[in-house]
Amino acid sequence: QVQLVESGGGLVQAGGSLRLSCVASGITLSAYTIGWYRQPPGKQRELVAAISEGGSTNYTDSVKTRFIISRDKAKNTAYLQMNSLKFEDMAVYYCNARAISPLRTYNYWGQGTQVTVSS
Repeated sequence: QVQLVESGGGLVQAGGSLRLSCVASGITLSAYTIGWYRQPPGKQRELVAAISEGGSTNYTDSVKTRFIISRDKAKNTAYLQMNSLKFEDMAVYYCNARAISPLRTYNYWGQGTQVTVSS
């Protein structure tokens, strides 16, 4: 059974930092593209950052200079380091693991972790 479990969310003041973790079981994260998504209240889920199997990263423009996505193969864990947090970063953050083979697409989601930013 595949599970992605996020942690590290919480309440932080604007300008502060948080590090989100996504621990995987049942799959080897290094074989997947890992994405961190967020969903603010009343809005659609959006991709924040992604890291490919090869280690290439990309970010949405609003977080490019503030967030860092990484992966620890030994721990089978992905991270999202979030610095200089802003009120507009407040959302539920989700970890996603995706891989495409000739026969099927593998797509897994965690349950989400709440990030609350106070002014």
